[in-house]
Amino acid sequence: MHKIFLITLLFVFGKFVSAQELQATVVVNAERMTDVNPQIFKNLQTKVNELLNNTNWTNEKYLPQEKIECNFFFNVSEFNMNTNVVVATLQVQASRPVYNSTYSSPLININDNHVSFKFLEFEQLIYDQNSFTSNLVSLVAFYANIIIGLDKDSYSELSGTKYLTTASNIMTLAQTSGYKGWSQNEGNNNNRYFLISDLNSNTYLPYRKAIYEYHYKGLDVMNEDLKKGKEEIFNAIKTLSALQNIRPNALLTRMFFDAKTDEIVSIFTGGPEMNNAELLTILNRISPLNSTKWNTIK
Repeated sequence: MHKIFLITLLFVFGKFVSAQELQATVVVNAERMTDVNPQIFKNLQTKVNELLNNTNWTNEKYLPQEKIECNFFFNVSEFNMNTNVVVATLQVQASRPVYNSTYSSPLININDNHVSFKFLEFEQLIYDQNSFTSNLVSLVAFYANIIIGLDKDSYSELSGTKYLTTASNIMTLAQTSGYKGWSQNEGNNNNRYFLISDLNSNTYLPYRKAIYEYHYKGLDVMNEDLKKGKEEIFNAIKTLSALQNIRPNALLTRMFFDAKTDEIVSIFTGGPEMNNAELLTILNRISPLNSTKWNTIK
């Protein structure tokens, strides 16, 4: 009887909790802007924080403990006081709690070096997924949907497709703006266009499948069966290695290890013994830039 009451209470409570999905921290570093009123950048930080944390990015209900922790770090390099255009870099990070533990695992760590937008202090930032309202809103909405999509992928295989599709639609709408980062014709394959195109491509499915295997089948079982969890994480790395055979040095492979390198070293250093020789061979082949760290795994 008590269990039925508790379930009912949770259901009723769930209908009234905030639907917002993100628990975002926003930092705007404008130390280099010594001749600009710092209040401009404080307002920018506040408005982006409100946009991320107060927007309903999905139609689902998220309990407070289910919100996705993420960070947006803007590092401002230029501000034109005549046009109100901000030029910056943006680092986007997100983490995901591991089942039955107090540990949060880094899910993504993305550096965007093509950030510019017009910012008017007293203009409201309003997200409309069917139209381009400003480049700042598009940037924030784009990464919010990627965070949600990959978070969902980490719990159920390929379940984040809806939100990755939304991010792709945001990219398409933003292409007409002329701002950098949205086009395939910018002389590199390391921008938002290629990021979301790869995430939605069947060619790169091993990345998304590895996200699920690594987190849900690996990390989430380690508290109960450490060896099994390590084996599943090893399998996830093998899944990711299939991408190396098709697309060497792929953007998504680099993104995976930007978030996971230190964690992988920690997981496979100590604990139940495994075939680390095979693991090291795979890691050094698909992420050679981290060979120094891989070689610390014993």
